[in-house]
Amino acid sequence: METQVFELQYALDTFYFLMCGALVMWMAAGFSMLEAGLVRSKNTTEILTKNVALYAVACTMYMICGYSIMYGGADFSMFLSGIVGDGVAGAEEPATYAPSADFFFQVVFVATAMSIVSGAVAERMKLWAFLAFAVVMTGLIYPLEGRWTWGGEPVFGLYTLGDLGFSDFAGSGIVHMAGAAAALAGVILLGAREGKYGSDGKPRAIPGANLPLATLGTFILWMGWFGFNGGSVLATASVESANSVAIVFMNTNAAAAGGLIAALLVAKVLFGKADLTMALNGALAGLVAITAEPSTPTPLLATLFGAAGGVLVVFSIIFLDKLKIDDPVGAISVHGVVGLLGLLLVPLTNDGSSFSGQLIGAVTIFGWVFVSSFAAWFVISKVLGLRVSQEEEYEGVDMSECGMEAYPEFTS
Repeated sequence: METQVFELQYALDTFYFLMCGALVMWMAAGFSMLEAGLVRSKNTTEILTKNVALYAVACTMYMICGYSIMYGGADFSMFLSGIVGDGVAGAEEPATYAPSADFFFQVVFVATAMSIVSGAVAERMKLWAFLAFAVVMTGLIYPLEGRWTWGGEPVFGLYTLGDLGFSDFAGSGIVHMAGAAAALAGVILLGAREGKYGSDGKPRAIPGANLPLATLGTFILWMGWFGFNGGSVLATASVESANSVAIVFMNTNAAAAGGLIAALLVAKVLFGKADLTMALNGALAGLVAITAEPSTPTPLLATLFGAAGGVLVVFSIIFLDKLKIDDPVGAISVHGVVGLLGLLLVPLTNDGSSFSGQLIGAVTIFGWVFVSSFAAWFVISKVLGLRVSQEEEYEGVDMSECGMEAYPEFTS
């Protein structure tokens, strides 16, 4: 009887894990639609190519070396034999779900971190330079950072973040801030788009081509986030874990709603209009803010945490524009600045964390990813070049990088 109960629990937890992983994989479609909507029509094909290609690169690189770097004890021979690990990475007892399900759930997180980079460097980066960085980011930079956080290994052999009071339930820092740090390094080296800043240094709006697509992308990401946060409970086949999953779903949804409402209100006050793009980024900011700890706040607190992210993201986008950091989709603000906020909110409801531990963890994640990414971008710039020519940028990177246009019947 006990064996039957374990087998049922194993089957249910594995199925739940896989379905949550599939939801997170669907976030790749969300990023694709969001970014395709927020870039100009002449750059649509290239941004879509980047998103679908980076997902494939992430899956392959994480299989070849990323998973073994992040959790240790695994190696490529396991994938050749079809046996992936012997349980939950780092656990002393056997997993209550299929180890291959753990790999699948982890690999879609890697792809999410890389997707964040795509939008920030849009409209002026060479496609193959971006994909070269994707190889380094998903095969080395992210796995090493993950090894020091979720993997539980000491940072350069010096200190263990968990022992310092660091906690990041589903990845506000480990996934989202890491992706933003890599994006920031690339944007600094790449420079702003032509025409973004006038002779007076003031930023000029460059409207996206398709706001319905951007809105659809946001809804897809909102839905996918239930797998992102809910799957991080790691189980659902017991009363305790099922209740935890329900709370995480409820708080994730509440935070997104709070973020959108707050961003919309702030935009109305600042601009006198209901800015849709700010509202969309507000929803995403709310989701990022709650990702570090969606299991312990009350629904009202989750809404307020999301609202704080929604307010912060509007001011962050404006501030980065003043610094001439050109981010076409606001990814650095949404995932980086608000990702830090999410980490700092954790100790308010989770007694197992500390503000000092969260700060040290944030500095470790950002420092490693930013410095290593900057180095990688720099090497790529010398070997392949990062930026397309001024003429190619003016005509749109669809033709120069992909040889086709997304909307050929509307262009001459």
